[in-house]
Amino acid sequence: MPLPLYLLALAVFAMGTSEFMLAGLLPDIASELDVTVGTAGVLTSAFAIGMIVGAPLVAALARNWPRRSSLLGFILAFAAAHAVGAITTSFPVLFATRVVAALANAGFLAVALTAAATLVSPDKKGRALAVLLSGTTMATIAGVPGGSVLGTLLGWRAAFWAVAALCLPAALGILKGIPTGHVKEEATGGPALRAELAQLTRPRLILVMLLGALVNAATFASFTFLAPVVTGTAGLGELWISVVLVLFGAGSFVGVTVAGRLSDQRPGPVIAVGGPLLLLGWPVLAMLADEPVALFALVFVQGALSFALGSTLITRVLYEATGAPTMAGSYATAALNVGAAAGPLIAAATLNTAAGTHGPLWASGLLVAVALLIAFPLRTAIEAGRSTEALQ
Repeated sequence: MPLPLYLLALAVFAMGTSEFMLAGLLPDIASELDVTVGTAGVLTSAFAIGMIVGAPLVAALARNWPRRSSLLGFILAFAAAHAVGAITTSFPVLFATRVVAALANAGFLAVALTAAATLVSPDKKGRALAVLLSGTTMATIAGVPGGSVLGTLLGWRAAFWAVAALCLPAALGILKGIPTGHVKEEATGGPALRAELAQLTRPRLILVMLLGALVNAATFASFTFLAPVVTGTAGLGELWISVVLVLFGAGSFVGVTVAGRLSDQRPGPVIAVGGPLLLLGWPVLAMLADEPVALFALVFVQGALSFALGSTLITRVLYEATGAPTMAGSYATAALNVGAAAGPLIAAATLNTAAGTHGPLWASGLLVAVALLIAFPLRTAIEAGRSTEALQ
């Protein structure tokens, strides 16, 4: 894999740390800003909503911008939003900074996903996506637990400052490692924006985007509210939150790495095996969450299965959107973040029910069940197009 791809992954690491670290900081944010934990969880949805709106909008605006300048501008704006978030005492202002950061992240990721696909041969998009998403999984392994520890020891604001600082070496890497040029220059024939948007009428593209959104909603529904499960259901101390996040992140790294080898040519087996196992895992975790050993093991497994299945579906989005070379990354980003926005909202609604802190885990199982019910009768369409040529 080319070096620029790893530099993009470094930036994704910084952004992924921000997106996921709230899972370990929500109780402290809620306490200091005088809101409920469920209300604080809306910060995760705000970030996702900003990415849903921002991905196609910013990608469309940036179609003819120099790639390196676009990526650099997005990551510096992301850093600035975190600096403001670190000093505010207002929940609405913090909410606004999450939206701004999300717009910057959306623009960056939309351009980066498209760029990643053009840095490799057409039949290696899945592997390229796996490298790019490794930045996200490494964020869950190192960045998110690190943010949680910083939040526990120095307060949640320190974690925001740390993310802002992480953006600086990533920006330098982009400046030095990403060649100049326009995104549109990579498109064969340079299709018009209207033609690229017309790809969204293709049934197979809509299908894989929907499935990707549902699986990611299940992932975020539980991940966002793991902290109350650790300290409440399992009865462990706050520092154990970081351990659980590390385990989830390690599992996600394994899942993305394995799926990256299979998703280009054999997406069907990944979905057929990983889907039912993921469905089974969430209710089992809900029933055994009060046992620390079971909690640790199942969090690792669910992280692996969630990201293996999710990354495979998002790879399918890139294959299905080959007719939209400058917008495909934004479609993948939007699908991911529709799920990331809906998942925490659905999960938060379950916290005040009889299920309590187990509610998000049961909600995740339900979301995966819906995805499988949709996918099963249409599995042939999902498996179709194992090669780039088959998807043209």
